[in-house]
Amino acid sequence: MKTDDKTIVKDYFNAVGFERWRNIYGDGEVNTVQKNIRIGHKQTIETVVSWLKTDENLAQLTVCDAGCGTGSLAIPLAEAGATVYASDISEKMVGEAETQAKATLGENHNINFSVSDLEAITGNYHTVICLDVLIHYPDRDIPTMVKHLANCAESRFIISFAPKTFFLTLLKKIGEFFPGPSKTTRAYQHSEAEIIKILQENGFEIKRQGMTSTRFYYSRILEAVRT
Repeated sequence: MKTDDKTIVKDYFNAVGFERWRNIYGDGEVNTVQKNIRIGHKQTIETVVSWLKTDENLAQLTVCDAGCGTGSLAIPLAEAGATVYASDISEKMVGEAETQAKATLGENHNINFSVSDLEAITGNYHTVICLDVLIHYPDRDIPTMVKHLANCAESRFIISFAPKTFFLTLLKKIGEFFPGPSKTTRAYQHSEAEIIKILQENGFEIKRQGMTSTRFYYSRILEAVRT
């Protein structure tokens, strides 16, 4: 990935983006658009947590939460018994996630936090999860990112992204005519077929699929398992 792409995302989430998204992911005061995004993101988290709980083996698993934000996924997975390794490119986000984890789980929680961009994540985990992160990166960076994360997954890789469809592309174009305080970093959509192709080329097949659709939030969720 080009350095400027990482820098844009890192600087944003360590500055104005941190306060904005902490409010969106939490219970702070938000506007109508942000509240809708909060609802959608929560639904995506709930979908993924329900998938993992259905398998009834979370207590035996190591999970990498790549791009953990404020801990909205890592904390419920740790509550369910998983050993979680959570990282984010933003030091402020990781700090907030640690604060939330201690408040919810106590001082001796089973989440290991670190500051890292996606391509710098190391180690091997039963399950790697990357939710609502790819929207910040252009198509040219996706093959390298997805391949790297897939290589860290021993058995399963769960990923979500804003799907590239005619309707969503048109909606995004319309939104660009109305800049305002709800704007964040550049929002990128990605081809589902291309994401699946990358996963298949790296030894995975799709097991489960989900879709979260609200007025201002669209997220395609794929669960891929090693063949």
